[in-house]
Amino acid sequence: MALIHPITQQSFDLIDREIPNHHLSPEEYAIARRVIHTTADFEFLDLLRFTPTAISIARALIQAQTPIITDVTMVKQGILTVANQTFQNDIISCLELTDQAAPGLTRTETGMKMALERYPQALYAIGNAPTALLALCHHPCPPPLVIGVPVGFVAVEEAKATLAQSTIPHILTTGRKGGSPVAAAIINALLIMAKMAKLG
Repeated sequence: MALIHPITQQSFDLIDREIPNHHLSPEEYAIARRVIHTTADFEFLDLLRFTPTAISIARALIQAQTPIITDVTMVKQGILTVANQTFQNDIISCLELTDQAAPGLTRTETGMKMALERYPQALYAIGNAPTALLALCHHPCPPPLVIGVPVGFVAVEEAKATLAQSTIPHILTTGRKGGSPVAAAIINALLIMAKMAKLG
């Protein structure tokens, strides 16, 4: 089965024609293009930020079949198909790890803390919950890579700024924009990238 559907490729070609010039590396652009395809929002070309080693770390983690931890089920559902077509990484939503919130925490934050204990070397993707992203950033032993693209108004920019100022390798979107579809698009782009690199 083709990793990129012909209609998706046609959309990519249209996006390419609308973006004749950009500042991103080829791999960064492949991620940005998939996010734009998912959202129809060209502003993401300028909102995405990558630490220098983020993509190479993601590729290595994916090829090693490292689990991928998501904050919400919607991100998990958005990447299951491509994951199954590539390296069959386990995809775990942190909401699956707990039925209730710990005192003073959200349920997502509670699940994220549990995930960090069980899967310390996983790839983490946050598309919805800034509290989960802050939990990752403040953990004494953070994971090897974080995708931090929560959407909204409350604590979102604070959480992204905390990630940006950390030493954690990451991919993020600046400002209020992001969301579960954006997180899934980034992971799917990385999965396909890792598979194509493996195939040579």
